[in-house]
Amino acid sequence: MKYDVYLSQGYPIGSGVVESACSHVVKNRMEVPGARWSVSGAEAILQLRSVVKSQDWNDYWEFYTSRTQQREFLPPTVNLLNLQQKIPA
Repeated sequence: MKYDVYLSQGYPIGSGVVESACSHVVKNRMEVPGARWSVSGAEAILQLRSVVKSQDWNDYWEFYTSRTQQREFLPPTVNLLNLQQKIPA
């Protein structure tokens, strides 16, 4: 790795930023007392949590509802849900 070049361009060198993000997004949510997660359930929650933490919820919700209403990626029975609610995970 070219540390001098990356530092001169303002890139962070070190794992502190990544470790902090992992703790904030992943550990604080996944390690609540009594929680048990399947791999698919944990992945789904972490994807939604990442959207919320990156402050992209409104864009995500607009995308999700438009695709759902067009029956792009969900079975027809799921489209019966009220998709007007905007409640972040």
